[in-house]
Amino acid sequence: MKQLIRTFSIVFLVAFALMYLTSYLNKSQGYSGGNTLTIYNWGDYIDPELIEQFEEESGMKVIYQTFDSNEAMMTKIAQGGTTFDVSVPSEYAISKMKEEDLLLPIDHAKLPNLKHIDDRFLDLSFDPDNRYSIPYFWGTVGIVFNPELLDGWQLTSWNDLWDPRLRNQILLVDGAREVMGFGLNSLHYSLNDTNEEHLQEAKRKLGELTPNVKAIVGDEIKMLLAGEEAAVGVVWSGDASEIMDENDKLDYVVPEEGSNLWFDNMVIPKTARNIDGAHAFINFMLDPEHAAQNAEYVGYSTPNKDALALLPEEISGDTRFYPEDAVTEKLEVYDNLGKRMLSHYNELFLEFKMHKK
Repeated sequence: MKQLIRTFSIVFLVAFALMYLTSYLNKSQGYSGGNTLTIYNWGDYIDPELIEQFEEESGMKVIYQTFDSNEAMMTKIAQGGTTFDVSVPSEYAISKMKEEDLLLPIDHAKLPNLKHIDDRFLDLSFDPDNRYSIPYFWGTVGIVFNPELLDGWQLTSWNDLWDPRLRNQILLVDGAREVMGFGLNSLHYSLNDTNEEHLQEAKRKLGELTPNVKAIVGDEIKMLLAGEEAAVGVVWSGDASEIMDENDKLDYVVPEEGSNLWFDNMVIPKTARNIDGAHAFINFMLDPEHAAQNAEYVGYSTPNKDALALLPEEISGDTRFYPEDAVTEKLEVYDNLGKRMLSHYNELFLEFKMHKK
C-alpha cells in the first residue's frame, strides 16, 4: 500500500511539474493573454524603442517574433500552435487570410487614432472598409542605381535593365511577384496578368536578361548595393532608402511603365488571445508621433498623414519615396491570384532562376 501511495505521489508531482512547465512555456510563446502581447512582424520593421515604450505605458510584456515572407507567416498562423496577437502581412496575403478565415475583425471604436491615416490608404480593394486590417507602411518596387558606376546614366525604364552596358551588373530581389511583375510591366502588361501568352512572353524576355543579372539575392542585396558590388538593383522602396543612407551616391526610380504599389497592414490573427492588447498596440502605432518615429527608423513610407507632417522635409518631401499622383496612378497593387496561378508564377520564376544558373 505504501508503495502504491509513493508511486501515486510521484506521478502527481510529475504531472504538476509538467502542468507548470507547460503554463510557463505557453506564457513565453504568447498564450498568456492579458499581460502578454505576441507580435509577428518582418525583421527590423519597427523601432525597438517603441516596443519598450508600449510595454512601459501598457504594462504588457511584448514577445516579438519575425518572419521573412508572407507565405511563411501565413503557414505558421494557419498551423496554430503559437498564438500571435498582431501580425503585419502584405495586401495580397491579407486577402488570402480573409478567404481562409485566419483573421478577426477589428473594432474601429477601439482605434481613435485611426483618424490620422490618409484616406487614400483606406478602404482598398484587398480589405474594403478596413474590416480586418489597418495601414502600417506602404511603398513601391523600383530600381536602385549608381550613376557613378554608369558614367552618369540615369535609368528611367524597366527596359533599361536589358541594355548591354549592364552586363553582370544587376542584383534582383528573390521574389516571384516582383521579378515576374517587372517582366510583365516592361511589356506594358499588368503585373497581375494571368494571360498565359503574356506570361510566357514575360518569361522569355526575362531569359534574355540573364547576362546582365549578377545574382538573385535576399536581404544581403542592401549590403551589396551599398558596397558597390553591383551598379543596379531591383528592390522595394524601403530597402532603397536604407541603401541610400549607407551610400549617398545611389539613386532610386519608379520606372515609367509602372510598378507595384504595396501595403503592409496590421491585423489580428484568429488565434489571438490578447485581443484588447492587440487593439491597444495598433492604436499606439497609429499615434502620429509614434508613426513618425517608426517611419524615420525603418525608412519606409508612412500612410499616417499627421505623422508625415512631423517628419523632416528631406524625408517627407522626397518624391522618390512619396511619389506624386502622376506616378502613383501607374502603380498596381498585387491581386490575390489564387493558389493555382500563384504556383504558376512561382514555377515561371524558378525556371528563370535555373536558366540564370
